[in-house]
Amino acid sequence: MEENLRKLIEVWIYALISLSYCYFISSKISKGVLRLLSILPMCILFLLLPLLLSSVHFCALSALFLSWLANFRLILFAFDQGPLCPLPPKLSRFICYACLPIKIRKTPSPDAIKNLRCKNEPMPKWVLAVKFLALGVLLHVYEYRDGLPRFVVLALYCLHLYLEVELVLVFVGAVVSTLLGCDIEPVFNEPYLATSLQDFWSRRWNLMVSAVLRSTVHIPVQRFFKHLLSSDGAMFAGVMASFFVSGVMHEVIFFYMSRQPPTWEVTCFFVLHGAATATEIAVKRTHWWRPPHRAVSGLAVLTFVSLTGVWLFLPQILRNNVHERAIGECLSVIDFAKRK
Repeated sequence: MEENLRKLIEVWIYALISLSYCYFISSKISKGVLRLLSILPMCILFLLLPLLLSSVHFCALSALFLSWLANFRLILFAFDQGPLCPLPPKLSRFICYACLPIKIRKTPSPDAIKNLRCKNEPMPKWVLAVKFLALGVLLHVYEYRDGLPRFVVLALYCLHLYLEVELVLVFVGAVVSTLLGCDIEPVFNEPYLATSLQDFWSRRWNLMVSAVLRSTVHIPVQRFFKHLLSSDGAMFAGVMASFFVSGVMHEVIFFYMSRQPPTWEVTCFFVLHGAATATEIAVKRTHWWRPPHRAVSGLAVLTFVSLTGVWLFLPQILRNNVHERAIGECLSVIDFAKRK
């Protein structure tokens, strides 16, 4: 445990020094190719830093924050776009905006509040408490997993994966909100209430990653293909490109966790969901489309996500026993806390 913490601190010292360089040096270079060239060494470093970590949790989170979010936002920063532009007045804000899954909540106008349709509100405290309790129960049940059927353990791990990712990101957002003195938009928006794949991926699941992909992949690809295809065709190209890049980045994160070459199953998962989401959008635009009851559509979405996840997303985790290592780390943390 102590060795993992030491390596984590070492990785983030390198990351903070690199981001400070981008803030004080790269920001003084004119936007465009020259600034991008000055940032590229940091992007390469952020791809290498997770390799220093052996803990599944520390490795996955550092890869998400540095190899994915920070790199994509720094590329936007090179062209004076994204959350790092205009340049924040303080280094601390630059670092938070660059690598953490946060987005400052803007104060909407009265008309916008009146017409707001996406209830992207902070998680109620009782819901947060229930999720913490559920995660605690899961960690306790893991101690008896040897006597449970394998499919039950896998189902519990899927629930554990969702709860842990959401609660960790909620915790990060709460800490940053307190330190910066500002409101942070939630990263998750109750994804189990999604009524369509479009609703699930664009408005409910991991919204910070969706925002980064929209700025760095979807919009540029859509603009490029607008001259070659119809407006709808360009939009669909942007959707497919976003899902493909998301799949590739998940392959990278899985590589960090397992240190095994990619099998591209995860990429296939996201490409499949991209094609399904694009088809769904196209069907919704037809004149004969009538939305089903939200209970029916919600069940269909959860079923599709679950079945395709078991088919394409989880096998690489299970094949390399990443889930067993993750469970073992959680139990080790509990034992460590008890000893202290």
